[in-house]
Amino acid sequence: MIDRAIRGRRILTQDGFRPGAVLIQGEKIEAVVGPDEVPAGTDTRECGDLAVIPALVDTHVHVNEPGHTEWEGFATATAAAAAGGIGTIVDMPLNCLPVTTSRAALETKLAAISGKLAVDAAFWGGLVPGNRAELAPLAEAGVVGFKCFLTHSGLDEFPNVAREDLDAAMPVIRDLGLPLIVHAELDPCEVAVGDPGLYATYLATRPGEMELRAVRLLIELCRKHRARTHIVHLSCAEALLDIARAKDEGLPLTAETCPHYLTFAAEEIAAGATPFKCAPPIRSAQNRERLWEGLGRGVIDFVVSDHSPCTPELKKLESGDFMGAWGGVAGLQFVLPALWSGAKRRGYGLENVARWSAEKTAAFVGLPKGRLEKGRDADVVVLDEAEIFDVSPEEVRHRHRVTPYLGRRLQGVVAACYLRGTLIEENGRPASARRGRRLLKRSASWTSPD
Repeated sequence: MIDRAIRGRRILTQDGFRPGAVLIQGEKIEAVVGPDEVPAGTDTRECGDLAVIPALVDTHVHVNEPGHTEWEGFATATAAAAAGGIGTIVDMPLNCLPVTTSRAALETKLAAISGKLAVDAAFWGGLVPGNRAELAPLAEAGVVGFKCFLTHSGLDEFPNVAREDLDAAMPVIRDLGLPLIVHAELDPCEVAVGDPGLYATYLATRPGEMELRAVRLLIELCRKHRARTHIVHLSCAEALLDIARAKDEGLPLTAETCPHYLTFAAEEIAAGATPFKCAPPIRSAQNRERLWEGLGRGVIDFVVSDHSPCTPELKKLESGDFMGAWGGVAGLQFVLPALWSGAKRRGYGLENVARWSAEKTAAFVGLPKGRLEKGRDADVVVLDEAEIFDVSPEEVRHRHRVTPYLGRRLQGVVAACYLRGTLIEENGRPASARRGRRLLKRSASWTSPD
């Protein structure tokens, strides 16, 4: 009764890599067995020495549809995800119109994206001043949790919250059993002084102190309300000590970082190179290495893309104006090779990468994905972990070929990606019709309107 098998000498199990085979029945993993235990006659993919790992789960993606589909849309974003070995994304509640701060807005989004998904997609709701009454309806409709900002989001329709908003909302979110994820920077930004074409000018406007003060506020409120509190896209290594102490205290606090903070360094960003602009900003090489140390120690829980693209015009490519450019890195397709490239250089194994960007991210939102074991969705990646490539515009699947990874030499090429047992990507090309589903979490159970 096995539909297919994926067999090789390097199958990632909870005990590390070993020879074996992933047996798939329908959309689920039936078992992981020895290489000689595949039933006779089973349709089998032979992977040899290539690594077989779970598809990644990226819990931080700005897709922007509906409303700003010219920036990015679900068709292009999920195609990029599949190419990069990501089987599931979780879409952010802003940069789309309407912003996902009500049940009606979520239903508008769900209707707009039907049939466009190359991979599965779940959804965050938004917390903004005045929408506390919408939190329970959004949870009932299937969001995985709620996102808020402590500083201006860049969009007036998604205003930041203040302490009093968090005091009112965190008990509600706690009782709903969902996490609150927070853009942890506190105003005010510093006034720009200097040449707007220099990255240093922009970096000075968002010092690490903004993040540090925000993290300390969140720890205080997490202690007070005992709500699951998550710090998104941590870039300031100075906050690691506070986060570690909060975890040692037993607070339900977690944190993530992103490949661009682990890959790039402020000193290396050329004048006018606005694709590198994001908030919080990419900081020094020394800071980058401290983030790696925090990730290795488990102070940082996992790594996600924070894919936040826009049109080339909004990136001010011609003028190179960092202060006027939209802040956001487009990098969804390159999470796996960027993270693996950096991890290998620092002595971490591919099993670490899978834990940071598949197992832990899936567990964070409660998805039955992220590990190769019985009963989980058969989302599987076959990876040539040794192959090195230079990122070229031609291979970028995002809507716009504007990314700081262009020209970057990375390691790790996706040979195949399976979504719930179906081959969706092979050797750099889509291998099937769009099979992604809209995933809604209702009372700890997952449903799909597709």
